[in-house]
Amino acid sequence: MAKITFIGAGSTVFMKSILADILLEPELNSFDIALHDIDPKRLKTSQIVADNICKSLKASASITTTLDRKEALKGADFVIVMIQVGGYEPSTVIDFEIPAKYGLQQTIADTIGIGGIMRGLRTVPVLVEIAKDIIEQCPKAWMLQYVNPMAINCLALSDFIPELQYVGLCHSVQGTAADLARDINEDLSKIQYECSGINHMSFFTKFEKKLDNGLTEDLYPKIFKAGEEGNFGTNWDGCSNHVRYEVLKRLGYFVTESSEHFAEYTPWFIKNHQKELISKFDIPVNEYIRRCKKQIQEWEMQEKELISKPQKEYNKSVEYASRIILSMVTGNQDTIYGNVLNKNFIPNLPNNCCVEVPCIVQKNDLTPQSVPPLPMHLANLINTNINVQQLTVEALKTLKKESIYHAAMLDPHTAGELNLDQIWKMVDELLDAHGSMLPVFK
Repeated sequence: MAKITFIGAGSTVFMKSILADILLEPELNSFDIALHDIDPKRLKTSQIVADNICKSLKASASITTTLDRKEALKGADFVIVMIQVGGYEPSTVIDFEIPAKYGLQQTIADTIGIGGIMRGLRTVPVLVEIAKDIIEQCPKAWMLQYVNPMAINCLALSDFIPELQYVGLCHSVQGTAADLARDINEDLSKIQYECSGINHMSFFTKFEKKLDNGLTEDLYPKIFKAGEEGNFGTNWDGCSNHVRYEVLKRLGYFVTESSEHFAEYTPWFIKNHQKELISKFDIPVNEYIRRCKKQIQEWEMQEKELISKPQKEYNKSVEYASRIILSMVTGNQDTIYGNVLNKNFIPNLPNNCCVEVPCIVQKNDLTPQSVPPLPMHLANLINTNINVQQLTVEALKTLKKESIYHAAMLDPHTAGELNLDQIWKMVDELLDAHGSMLPVFK
């Protein structure tokens, strides 16, 4: 019997979604499930929710919980990681408040930008320790890595623990495909697409409709028309897609990450000296702070509902975890989009970076696929983000503070707003504020 371990299972809502996906599969619903978290209260809630899912779905899975990570990992075949190091307080608040003192506005701050850099610096050491435990307790297990900053984390795992079997997972590609199908009023099940780049900055190089005669119809003209008509739609959290349609207009391809994310990956949309851009493109500054506050305010009530009103019906989410596990267990081939170390999979991006490409999943294996070179302007844009990711990992490898300065200096949004003195002072202040949450940099 296979074993699946959840690390960070106190993220109850996300755990619920992934676990339900798994238990909805008849081939998986009798597996051993181990839930681990460092918060005993949250873990207890997650156990109750997990037991309710099993009962509702008439699954025979064995559910265990433990505060001991090594115990949870012992003998695991799959390890699903969903942690947030530092939480909303103090870390996320620090990531927003200190840059704001320098006039640097952010939206989500979890991928690149100064917030993404800091999140990477505090998250990677924890992920590496988890990876070391995996190698010790279940060396053949696959890590399904859901933690942001995705590219920084995955690049670091490849560097620090090269023997680890992992794939970074996100819902940007498949989620955006669904958004686009909605915007152009097409049936998602009849759409096929090709996509490549890096996490949160991949682009659809093909978006086509499968016709009954076996041919395909290019749907990009319809997407351009939707943009021209202002049919921007919203994402799952109600944020406008205006930025992404503007990027489509200027670059010719649709990007996978939401507008509130993408707005802070370039120097084009958030500018102190052009504040009108914020309203023009519907950019939700400090959006992640709002989401965190809302989540915290609602958690107690949500927790009571999760416990007292068990969900009776479940539908599959868009997350890849259950599909990967199902294919690896049964051998039934599937294709997902995963984040992996580039080994010429995208030939015009550097090999020492993490790329998002199609991956074929089959019995006990996941194989990234090579794709054609990206259009030159897209590859060059993506490289402005890769620079930041590489330098952040370099800082973690060498523990040299200067690499953090360099990462911040090369970050497109930070560099577009602050001068060099401001960047260095801001980095120093952030490092001091995070204190023991970070490694000691020289």
